[in-house]
Formats: sequence, C-alpha cells, structure tokens
Amino acid sequence: MKQTLKICSLFWLVTQSILAQHSASPQVSTFSIEAPQLDTIKKIWVYLPKAYNDAEKTFPVIYMHDAQNLFDNETSFVGEWNVDESLDSLRIPPAIIVGIEHGNAKRLEELTPFPNEKYGGGKAIDYLNFIRNTLKPHIDATYRTLPDRKNTGIWGSSLGGLTSFYATFYFPEVFGFAGVYSPSFWYSDEIYTYVSENEIPDTKYYFLVGDKESEDMVTDLEKMLQLLESKGLAESNFQVKIVKDGEHNEKLWREGFLETYLWLMPQKE
Repeated sequence: MKQTLKICSLFWLVTQSILAQHSASPQVSTFSIEAPQLDTIKKIWVYLPKAYNDAEKTFPVIYMHDAQNLFDNETSFVGEWNVDESLDSLRIPPAIIVGIEHGNAKRLEELTPFPNEKYGGGKAIDYLNFIRNTLKPHIDATYRTLPDRKNTGIWGSSLGGLTSFYATFYFPEVFGFAGVYSPSFWYSDEIYTYVSENEIPDTKYYFLVGDKESEDMVTDLEKMLQLLESKGLAESNFQVKIVKDGEHNEKLWREGFLETYLWLMPQKE
C-alpha cells in the first residue's frame, strides 16, 4: 500500500511539473504543414476563441511570428506573450490567432526582407509567400474565418516586427492591419528606400518600442514615421507607443499586447 502511494505521489508530482511547465490554454492546438516556398515543414499554433463553438460565427485572423514565444512558457525563449490568456479574458468578439514557429537557424533568413552585409538574410519574400499562398488558404478552408484584408492582420516583434511591416507593402491586398513591435529597421537601410519608392497601403499600424532597447530603436522608428507621413499615411491609420524603460524582450511585448489588439481589431459596422 505504501509503495502504491509512493508511486501515485510520484506520478502526481511529475504530472504537476509538466502542467507547471506548459502554460498554453485548451484553446490552443498545433499542426504541421509543408512549406514548399521554404523547403521545410512548419509547425503552426492556432488559438481559437471560446466563442468559436457558438453557432456559426466567423472570425478575423491574425498571423503572428515566433509562435514558440506566444502561448507557452515551456517553449518560449525568455517568457511568453500570454496571448491565449489575454484573449480568454476579453468579452468582445475575439480573433483566431495563427502562430508560425520560427525556423531556428533560418529565422534570420525568413524574417528579413533585405540582406545585411554582415549577417546575410533577406529571404522574407519566400516566407511571406508561404503565408499568402499556402498557410492562409489552409486556414481559411479549415476554420470559419473572415478572409478579407480588413479582417486579416500580421504581427511580430524585432525581426518579426520588421517583416510584419514589410508584409503590408508586399501584400497590401492581404493584410489590413499590423502590429509592429520593436522593428529591426536597422537591419538594412533598404527598408527606407523600399518605402519611399512604393505607394503607402491603406493599413492600420500599431508601433511599439521601448526607450531602452537600443541607441537607435526610437530614432529609427521616428525616421520611418516621418517617411510614412510624408508619403501621406493618415494619422488615424497609426498609433505609436514608446514605453519608458522598455527593453527588448517578451515582457515589453506581452504588456503591450492587449492594448494593441483592441486598437487594431476591425470595428463592427
């Protein structure tokens, strides 16, 4: 009997340890999909709002990068964004969140639109074509989505912020809003040239940076904002938040998530 109790106690402790490590909510599931544009298999995380099972409602979709850091503390680098817990707490109609796992050693290639002389990269077009031509059709066919650009967003931080911003220019017919956190505009000056030479899309942007991320983070963002405004981006189309003492980490992005989400989400007409 004592041996049985010991075994049961050990099982309980192991189970609790596993539960403590993994923090993704029951609303989150995963699947894998072939990404021919990247010559790999991508793991995708999907958050379905609790209201998804009610009647036949359809939902906006937000595509987010670095899925390992969005939902689960166990898979995150230095803490998760708490995307699922944050959205579970809302009473307003929520969105479907599609998290795309980064390519580990290939993350830098996938999330940079232009190469850097020192670090290389510059293959974000392949990554975005995967989202546009493979992943989005699968999501729209599998789930009850609102597939139009008004109800389709893209969101990321750091290199993911850079690529989310670039995606709205490269596929303006797909993405109607973007969360641009701590964008790595420093990676290549070509991003400024690209913006100056292209038409500004009618997109909603939420820019968030911390004033202690790097010496150039705030000034780089201000440079881009000046360029966007000179090209005609209306003030109503963007929101900017500079967080005092904010550093380049998940804490900054986690704490800004809900406010950004509420501002970006398309309003019911």
